[in-house]
Amino acid sequence: MNNVFYKGTAYINGKFIETEKTIPVVSVIDGTTIGTVSSLSKEDVDLAYEGAYLAFNLWRNVAPKVRVKKIKESAENFIKEKELLATIMAYEIGKSYKDALTEVERTYKNIYETIEVYEREFIEPTIIGEDVHHVNGKTGYFYNVPIGVVLAIAPFNYPLNLGLAKIIPSLLVGNTVVFKPATQGSLVCSQLAKYFDQASFISGVFNLITGKGSEIGDYIIENKRIAGATFTGSTDIGKKIAAKLPMKPIILELGGKDAAIVTNNADTKLAAKEIIKGAFSYSGQRCTAIKRVLVTREIADELLDHMIKECLNLKVGSPFDNADVTPLIDKKSLDFNLSLINDAVEHGANVVYGGTVEGHNLLRHTLIDNVSIKSKLAWEEPFGPILPIIRVSTVNEAIAIANASNYGLQGSVFTKDIEEARIIARYLDTGTVNINRSSSRGPDIFPFVGVKDSGFGVQGIRDSLKAMTRVKGIVENN
Repeated sequence: MNNVFYKGTAYINGKFIETEKTIPVVSVIDGTTIGTVSSLSKEDVDLAYEGAYLAFNLWRNVAPKVRVKKIKESAENFIKEKELLATIMAYEIGKSYKDALTEVERTYKNIYETIEVYEREFIEPTIIGEDVHHVNGKTGYFYNVPIGVVLAIAPFNYPLNLGLAKIIPSLLVGNTVVFKPATQGSLVCSQLAKYFDQASFISGVFNLITGKGSEIGDYIIENKRIAGATFTGSTDIGKKIAAKLPMKPIILELGGKDAAIVTNNADTKLAAKEIIKGAFSYSGQRCTAIKRVLVTREIADELLDHMIKECLNLKVGSPFDNADVTPLIDKKSLDFNLSLINDAVEHGANVVYGGTVEGHNLLRHTLIDNVSIKSKLAWEEPFGPILPIIRVSTVNEAIAIANASNYGLQGSVFTKDIEEARIIARYLDTGTVNINRSSSRGPDIFPFVGVKDSGFGVQGIRDSLKAMTRVKGIVENN
């Protein structure tokens, strides 16, 4: 590991917080310790919320152009260290260096796109009056105003992109933020405090807290100062947040079991290429990864042949070799994936590619054919490089199996018949359906939404700006 060591600190009320007690962060590549982050107490968490609460009344009254200027300054500080950020991500979360660098650059672009939408749509009020809306004797000015202190919680897999996609919209509209990254991902996220500090934000506007889940995990969602929350992570924790914050605006981006439906009319070569890319990129550790294939029996063998060929093209190994399949985030995740493979085989499935452990938490991407709907793999999210193939008799059966899931994030339909694709898409109970492409979170301007256990609320640039505001009307009586 070349003796790398990164020191992450918390950031509260404009001050970097180093604690005597720290949390070691290990590399997913080989399990060696690559750094530490501050381990905050409940008292530290309270200070962050109180600071954010006091800063709110100052920040909300700062002119929009000044808020924009500060955020642009922090963005420029951020992009100057893109190579450092990509390197830390590769060590810490196992994302290939190339993809990590892409995440940093995408995040930088997203900040400026968010600013553009904010300046165009969120500064001036919506006016409802007599000239356009035929309202007699009244003119209403309706503003999107900030709500207060926003709790933002990011996952390990896209720590910067999903972290700043929550932070920047909240700050632009005038909220203050308490940001909690995942422990695995907290090293790279702790760098963000430096960029906000260099831009000389008002103390308390941005706060970054780190600590053990067993000590502050529940506590951070219980503070009375929280006005709203935006979270990406597991369904279980998302439901806990929703229960703790009733009557407050929340966005929950949770799990998925995205299905790819392949019909008799599909281009099987195209479908295979998109499915394999969508299933195994970053080892399947994405909520939008394709996590099951529902294919009609007539073309299943043909599709499978193409999928195996695509699997052979993927590189397995180190993030610094820009491998497609890299080590999973921890041993618990590896063991869970192996248990799903074993259960599927016990229910009659057969492993047709992969399934072997080839290094520290490194599971070769795995295709499993003839998966029974009685197996766990048909329904549970592996968050790893496992792809079950479920053969069906009809498209209607495929739709029924897809919709029987507790999740409803995204789905894909593969067919050369566009009208058939549109019909299937309308029947799928998901937030989004992609036609002849793998499921994907972007482009960032698109609304991103999950239904059922996949989430609550809408993300995307415009929707994230709107979500952490409330409408305030000022009515002039003529």
